[in-house]
Amino acid sequence: MVTEPFAARSTNRLRLRCVTADDALATSRLMTPAVSRWLASWPIPFTLEMAKERVAELRERAYRADALPFAIVASLNDELVGWATIVRNERDRTSASLGFWLGEQHHGQGYMREIAPIVLVAGFAALGVDVIEAGAQIANAGSFAVMTACGMTAVGERMVYAAARRQDEPCCFYEVRRPSSLVATQ
Repeated sequence: MVTEPFAARSTNRLRLRCVTADDALATSRLMTPAVSRWLASWPIPFTLEMAKERVAELRERAYRADALPFAIVASLNDELVGWATIVRNERDRTSASLGFWLGEQHHGQGYMREIAPIVLVAGFAALGVDVIEAGAQIANAGSFAVMTACGMTAVGERMVYAAARRQDEPCCFYEVRRPSSLVATQ
């Protein structure tokens, strides 16, 4: 039996666990043009092979304590509904980036607002970082609402290379600092 790199977490409606190879097919199916348009590194088509590679890479980083790639699954039926990932910044190991997305059919149900605070607490505790940032395209009001709801504050704009579309795009960034009540574990 394979030991998972970090513990699963749950809410009433959702379970957060490390992504696995078994999530690859559902991931590739959930990555539609309407989802990808908001994501810098999730191109269309997002093939099964690409999903397998993404899962393998992030699991490897999770075992090194450099990432928390959460599969977001419905508690009721174990259906994959999206991802939330915190990845340590390789140039500044005291900071990390939060990324998140849901399949189209799961938008508007409050899932991200439900899990984002849990993901952030897990990131601070497991990765021992001091700050977690998240960014989104200027028109992505839904992501800004999630970031604000979980205590992140706006820190400015910068251009981001969106490999999914092979172009630079202006993005707004938000961040949150580790609460003093959480002691770094590393």
